[in-house]
Amino acid sequence: MSVLGIHHITAVSARIETNLAIYTGTMGMRLVKKSVNQDDVSAYHLFFADAAGTPGTDLTFFDWPTMGPNQPGAASVALTTLRVSGDALDFWHDRLSAANLNPIRDEDLAGRARIRFEDPEGQRLALVDDTGFPTHYSPWNATVPAGSEVRGILGVDIESARPDSTRRVLAELLGYEDIDGHRFSTENSEVVVREPSGRTFGQLGAGGVHHVAFRVRDDQELATMQEKIEAFGLRTSGYVDRFYFHSLYFREPGGVLFELATDGPGMPSDEPADRLGERLALPPFLESRRRDIEANLKPLPVPAYLQNDAS
Repeated sequence: MSVLGIHHITAVSARIETNLAIYTGTMGMRLVKKSVNQDDVSAYHLFFADAAGTPGTDLTFFDWPTMGPNQPGAASVALTTLRVSGDALDFWHDRLSAANLNPIRDEDLAGRARIRFEDPEGQRLALVDDTGFPTHYSPWNATVPAGSEVRGILGVDIESARPDSTRRVLAELLGYEDIDGHRFSTENSEVVVREPSGRTFGQLGAGGVHHVAFRVRDDQELATMQEKIEAFGLRTSGYVDRFYFHSLYFREPGGVLFELATDGPGMPSDEPADRLGERLALPPFLESRRRDIEANLKPLPVPAYLQNDAS
């Protein structure tokens, strides 16, 4: 069996208020879940996505204010690519320029038009023309015009410490099609494997990617993939219940942490679809600790689109 593409990308922020403003404001994404890191409840875990939090659209961030800047290098994610309509690229170039994010127009390895830029913490991002890819997402147009919204995640570039081994994992374990030894594709996502740019290994910090999550349909597929990965000789975390999805983690031989995540139960599991992200959401196994958890979290600003609704 094969994975269904990208489920989410989780990165690190040391400036979570700025992060919230950029991704709900400049990037026009919806805050679909304001929760905590389930392994470190002192830290927020914010999920930015389409209107419904559709799997494949979530860009998420851990709030770790004491972390230093991310150090690029081998065994790290070098770029996260988001999908937009090709007709929207001019709009995005102007919008990112106005936000002083210094966008650069070029093409990716497949010859698709794209815009590369970094967020204020150095998170390396690109917006790419997703013509030819399925567009299963729920538009969110609170802060960007209809048709120009971010449609989801196309994929990542990995700077692998062991490129040949990373290629094997993508093709033999996850079922990605090897296009040219660098690009690996499914129907709706793509992973690029880069050779190490030097002898230095990357060091995770603010502005870096913590892990890449791939989609599976359900628990049965998750269990099948666990058997397949462990038979391949890689250790896994075993089954992890994240409430909003169920997960399995393993580190691919090139050094990047991979997760497999089920499509359900989904972001509306504990909040009405029209109120996603408006309150601190805790999974049931943390609910009894809500008072203490909330007391240790700094209040976050209300996203501008909710302020506009209130007015």
